[in-house]
Parts: sequence; structure tokens; C-alpha cells
Amino acid sequence: MRYLTSGESHGPKLTTIIEGLPAGMPITAEDINIDLARRQKGYGRGRRMQIEKDTVEITAGVRHGLTLGSPVCLVVENNDWKHWTKIMGIEPLEEGSDEEIKRVITRPRPGHADLNGGIKYGHRDLRNVLERSSARETTVRVAAGSVAKKLLSLLGIKVASHVVEIGGIQANRVQNLSIDQIQEIAEASPVRCLDEEAATKMMAAIDDAKQKGDSIGGVVEVIVEGMPIGIGSYVHYDRKLDAKIAGAIVSINAFKGVEFGIGFEAAKKYGSEVHDEIAWNEKDGYTRLTNRLGGFEGGMTTGMPIVVRGVMKPIPTLYKPLKSVDIETKEVFEASIERSDSCAVPAAAVVAEHVVAWELANAIVEQFPSDQFSILKEYVDRYRAETKEF
Repeated sequence: MRYLTSGESHGPKLTTIIEGLPAGMPITAEDINIDLARRQKGYGRGRRMQIEKDTVEITAGVRHGLTLGSPVCLVVENNDWKHWTKIMGIEPLEEGSDEEIKRVITRPRPGHADLNGGIKYGHRDLRNVLERSSARETTVRVAAGSVAKKLLSLLGIKVASHVVEIGGIQANRVQNLSIDQIQEIAEASPVRCLDEEAATKMMAAIDDAKQKGDSIGGVVEVIVEGMPIGIGSYVHYDRKLDAKIAGAIVSINAFKGVEFGIGFEAAKKYGSEVHDEIAWNEKDGYTRLTNRLGGFEGGMTTGMPIVVRGVMKPIPTLYKPLKSVDIETKEVFEASIERSDSCAVPAAAVVAEHVVAWELANAIVEQFPSDQFSILKEYVDRYRAETKEF
């Protein structure tokens, strides 16, 4: 499978086209809208989330609630477009157009794509960069991931996400929760945190950052249960599934790091404290006594829960602006302020959940016959049974 997204932050709409979905898979707009609404929630979000009420329109590839096997097109309207129709218009500008319509930006913001993108594509108006590099694009990435998550759920694979750290405040590990319980508790928390005491401190830290005109980042975790053993491959670097997931996580706006299982802690331990011993029983087949490697060995799934964490830096758009240089005058200035969040970590957890779901669904479709969903399910069920008896 593959998908492309298009659209600018203040353009008329965002679009994604998904190719490679099996025919006959149930999907509705409401399935996707639930996840789009989740992306917009979270303590610390800015005013944009009060303007946009994201809902998807399926314009191709689905008939009577079932995929056709042809490309699926998903569209999300930007409600704020009505205020930007002249500034972000498609038609050429007339000579002598009002400067307010041009709204040229020549002052790059530190931490954004503004300067690098302007240099790469030759844009003297940096709005041409910031409109596309905005995290607004993750709206339709979540939409695509929601379709992938539906496919996984129909195959008995569940995906959940939660926040483990914000602004240096770490949540205590909550043990022995099912993936459904993790999702339920996270959904009820304003910061998607399973530890209520830590969540209260996180919200206070967000309030403090906002009062200072600053921003804070954090760490999110995605957990997946039900993936069969041996999805992915060890035979070449670009077929390793954990590598694909790592790339997907870091591709999310503002993400700067990723780890699986105990991750970087493994560097401090002996091998005997890192690797997961293998066991077998009639009910489950092959399993592990621990899950320190986060569900992966050799670029392939082990059948244990996948546990992946991503590190999100603080949002670089600050109300306490940093210094930069005007690309026209070369004069030093304090960076311009665009509408922003003081913390988007809770929402980023939802985005991470969906980019992981996409990579897993894509790996499943790649490994098994998938022109028809019923055949895909039959092969996955058969493969699960075979791995138990291996």
C-alpha cells in the first residue's frame, strides 16, 4: 500500500489518496472521523483546534461501505480557508495587488522548515514553505492511518497510544493493563496519560510554559497487540519492519528520536538483561518470557506486543520569540509569531498511533495475498495457526 497527501495549512482542503487496499474491506467516514476528533484533543492545544472540526469525505474507492480495490480518496475541508481565500488563492495575482493579499514572509522561524525550505525551493516568500511543512498535514496522515487501523482490527490486531512524559515529568508505569484499558484511560485523560498524578503535574507544566510564552515537548508510546510472528524481514535493510516504523515516527513533525522496548536503556545493561527468553505452550505457540526488545528481533515481529516510543521536541513557534535573520535585509530580528500550541504531545500520540498502524497494515498486505480482504484474512488466520505448530 501507499498514500500521498496534498494540501496547505490554510488552503481549502487536505487530501490523501490511498492505493493498494484490499477490495471488500468495510470502512465508513465515521470510522475515520472518530480518530480525526482524537487528534484535535489534548491539553495545551491552540486556537486552531477551536476553528477546525475535522471530518472526512470519502470521494472515491468505496461503494456501499466496502472498498473497491481502486484508490481511496479522503478529503478534509479547512474551515479556516474562508479567512485566507485571497492570501492563499490559486489564481495569479494582478499587478499592484495589495500587500495584505501577498502577506509575504521573509523572516524564518528557528526550529521550523522556513529557511531551509526557502533555500531548497527558491522561495523568497517563506509562507510557501510554512504552509506545507505545518503539522496540519498530519490530519490526513491520521485519516490514512485510521483506514489502516481498521484493516488491522478486522485481523484481530489492536493499536493504542498514550503519553509517558511531558516537560520532564514522567508517568509511572501502570502494570497489567489490557490494550483496551490503556486506550480507555488515555482517552479520558486531557494529556492522554495513564498515571493520574503525573497527568496533573503535566497540565501544570503546560500552563507554566504557556504563561512564559514558551513550549514543552515529551515522549509518547504506541502499543500493538496481535501482530503475527515473522512480519517484516531480515534479508535486507529496507525490508526491516522496525526500521520502517522508526522512519515513520521520526517523519512526524517535531519528532527527534525513537526507541523500541527498553530502547536506549539497553546500552547500560548486560546481554542477559536485555534479550527475551523463548517459551512455547499449546494455547499461544511461541512466546517470550519478557518483552524488552519491544516485539522485534531481526527486523521482524516476535508475536509479543510491539512497544515503540517517540520523542517530540517543544514546538518551535513561541510567544517568547528567538532571534533570526531577515532573508531580504539580513538584519537580526525576533522571530514572528504564528498561531500555535504550547504543547501538542497528547495529539502527537494519536498521530504516532496512526503512522505505526499504517506501517503494520502495509507489511501485512505486502506479505500475504491481498486483492480481496476475505482472502487476506483467510491467509493471516492460516499463517497464525501454522506458526504455533512450527
